[in-house]
Amino acid sequence: MNQASDELRYPVGKFEYVPVAGKEQRERYIREIAEQPQILRELVKEWTPEQLRTPYRPGGWTVLQVIHHLADNNMNAYVRFRRGLTEDNPVIPGYRQDAWAECGDYNSAEAEASLLLIEAVHARYAALLYTLGEEDYQRTFRNEQLGGMTLDAALQRFAWHVRHHTAQIQSLADREGWKIKS
Repeated sequence: MNQASDELRYPVGKFEYVPVAGKEQRERYIREIAEQPQILRELVKEWTPEQLRTPYRPGGWTVLQVIHHLADNNMNAYVRFRRGLTEDNPVIPGYRQDAWAECGDYNSAEAEASLLLIEAVHARYAALLYTLGEEDYQRTFRNEQLGGMTLDAALQRFAWHVRHHTAQIQSLADREGWKIKS
């Protein structure tokens, strides 16, 4: 993959785990989780169906597919996190996100349905995260695709993932000159 393609695919860079995320850093991640749904909604609120069906990069998913993916992935991530919090190092199956993106609803369902899901999941996730203590973030789970990780790493990955996909959509808007209407 060339550098230009990588920049379109990873506009915020690839995920990098911070081994010791302190309380202040975690609070920043939690604020991001709480705020990202509104940022995403504002970004696409005036977009036409044609704009929503535009790939964010050549060969990439459409904006609509990205929005539906965020809803599905965020629900999965929330459940993974809760299981890690309430079970002893559970093994959590992965899912084939590319196959999910090929399901018919990714092209036919309105963006609003997934935007509402994203808002709801993020509200619940942030509410849960604000209640956790340091020891909770050291709990672990195993994911078939991602391997073993602490809840601290899962929090960081979740915050990055939403920022990553929102930046893909923002990058498309910037390249196409699509202004955000307020």
